[in-house]
Amino acid sequence: HIIQLAARALDQVRVQALKQLDDKHSRPYKIMKTNWRLFHQTAPDAKHKQFLFGLNEYVTQQEAIDIALDTEPKFKQTYETYLALHDALMVRKHPAELANLLATYEPNGTAMDMTIATLKRHKVAVLAAVNSPYSNGPIEGVNRLIKSLKRSCFGFKNQLNFFKRIYQITA
Repeated sequence: HIIQLAARALDQVRVQALKQLDDKHSRPYKIMKTNWRLFHQTAPDAKHKQFLFGLNEYVTQQEAIDIALDTEPKFKQTYETYLALHDALMVRKHPAELANLLATYEPNGTAMDMTIATLKRHKVAVLAAVNSPYSNGPIEGVNRLIKSLKRSCFGFKNQLNFFKRIYQITA
């Protein structure tokens, strides 16, 4: 949920940057509009060129990100904060690094300010989550599978059949 909160803030800043761009046919606009998933990758490919739709040219993922980040400094700062948060929480799991990031963050008037303020307010719980090897991710995944099963099947006449189907999809 912590990364999800930061990702939402990143998307809000990206949309704000899009609204500030005057030229709707510029390369940065096209990258930020159609290839928004690039900004959620923690290790974009910097070696292999690929055709990016919307931009309609062959570039590496890192080149595309750099083109978009060069247009708006606040978006660049938010992106770098997002990457630092992701690394501290998911990759290295260093509570000291996360605490340092929260302490040294300078507000810039974006949605990431509220995210960092929320993390500071719940600092003890966030640091405990980093230290803990446990996650509720697998349970959330099973709940999502059950909800999608209920939507796709439009109900079961027999509850035992429903449970059997749950066991099949989660096995």
